[in-house]
Amino acid sequence: MKKRSIAALTAALTVAPLLATGVPGQHAVAADAGADGSSSRTGSTLLRGVDLDTVTIPELQARMKRGSLTSSELTLSYLRRIKAIDPKIDAVLRTSPTALRQAAASDVRHRLGRTRGPLDGIPVLLKDNVNTHDMPTTAGSSALAGRPPAKDADLVVRLRAAGAVILGKANMSEWANFRAEKPTSGWSAVGGQTNNPYVLDRNPCGSSSGSAAALAASLAQVAIGTETDGSIVCPAGMNGVVGHKPSLGLVSQSGVVPISAEQDTAGPMARNVIDTAITLSVLSGDGAFGPTDAATRPGGLRGKRIGLWRLPSLGAGVDALMKRTAARLRAAGAQVVEVTPPYQDRLAALEFPALLSEFHRDIDAYLSTRNGPRDLAGLIEFNRTHPAEQTCFAGQELFEQALAAPSTEDPRYRAMRAELKDLSRRSIDETMAAHDLDAIASPANPPAWTTDCARGDNDVIPSSTPAAVAGYPSLSVPAGFVGELPVGLLLMAGDRQDAALLSLGAAVEQRLHAWRAPRYLPSVASDATR
Repeated sequence: MKKRSIAALTAALTVAPLLATGVPGQHAVAADAGADGSSSRTGSTLLRGVDLDTVTIPELQARMKRGSLTSSELTLSYLRRIKAIDPKIDAVLRTSPTALRQAAASDVRHRLGRTRGPLDGIPVLLKDNVNTHDMPTTAGSSALAGRPPAKDADLVVRLRAAGAVILGKANMSEWANFRAEKPTSGWSAVGGQTNNPYVLDRNPCGSSSGSAAALAASLAQVAIGTETDGSIVCPAGMNGVVGHKPSLGLVSQSGVVPISAEQDTAGPMARNVIDTAITLSVLSGDGAFGPTDAATRPGGLRGKRIGLWRLPSLGAGVDALMKRTAARLRAAGAQVVEVTPPYQDRLAALEFPALLSEFHRDIDAYLSTRNGPRDLAGLIEFNRTHPAEQTCFAGQELFEQALAAPSTEDPRYRAMRAELKDLSRRSIDETMAAHDLDAIASPANPPAWTTDCARGDNDVIPSSTPAAVAGYPSLSVPAGFVGELPVGLLLMAGDRQDAALLSLGAAVEQRLHAWRAPRYLPSVASDATR
């Protein structure tokens, strides 16, 4: 990308949300607000007239620049919300003991006019498979619950350098859901079960479950998730937030617990697209990601061509929502055509065997850097002898299959991965070329299923696979609800089209305006979510 376009997009990060949402600070202060402007209600999202549910990073930065808000106040508000709200959902494993010191340092930089960029002073939660030298990094497993890693993951180094406040660690599906044949998303031996904030007995989807649930409950401004196939975009959709799976290689995987170097990526999650884009700019070291001015103005969808992959197998309620979504996008000037990307059966047949070989290689390399089991065989033995690892489900069939899988040097494996790369890229490239598309859209998730350790997940969700296997970007934005449960619209495009996809996502988000705060309902009837 040319320097001129990078500069233009970077500038748009600050301008666009102000044009779309108005002047910062127009939220009314609640009648029961205290003298300092913060609400006295337990768990309130109001802070000095700012609604944490809806405020964006540029709005927060504008207030911090004026001196009407500090990072310390913002960070303390999120810490208080975690204490008040998180017992309902168990999304946050731990908070950083240095969070308030980090915020105070940011406040000094703001007062001196020496801020490090748009994330300076912004509280960020990390998925617990991202290395931090000052907090445990467990991937949800008690096998890694001892001494923290020796150094931060590369992406954490970038966040700290940008002035972000590392607020804490979010729970996750143990080993990113790559342990048992019938796992329960959102459960880990270290953190227990994360619940969906919208309906508490429903699942948050995996494996960035804690990151997504925490954002839905407004326990941080942004969060970091990771994905191999669906683990950012499905939790984002199922918890009613935004999640971006970047193009493979855009964000460093160094220091992140792996499944497969051929598909793994960390990515940003937030309650809106602009915060997601700003965070991606920091994670990638490139200021080029962000909705453009044109995307966030009325008419930003006009002339855009979107291919809708409906996937009616996800249920009648989801299919009806996709039809309504298509109608709303057409009314905004987009051209929506129905598509079915090819080669999906073959991708489904090849992906899992390839991941088994890659997991064995990559987890052995990671474990060699940590205290605890030193390789996959040692990890299997650990799980057999530690009852805490069996409290929801005892299975570790995927570990055992990976241990017996062909080496990544085996010609059979190499042929599988080569075919996967070819077919997954063709499935997107050919579909977009045939219909002259700006993006392919599909449902990101079904309505959340009831969490059940004995049954495991009910998560056959094919929409994430083409982009995940191809290494192409995908973005989930809230589309609406089936009953009380959120459903996301998944957008995908070609390699390194992250900036264009985020711009399109911002326009879709503005048109659909589908986000609403969770109500923490204990349960709902199953027929209310079809």
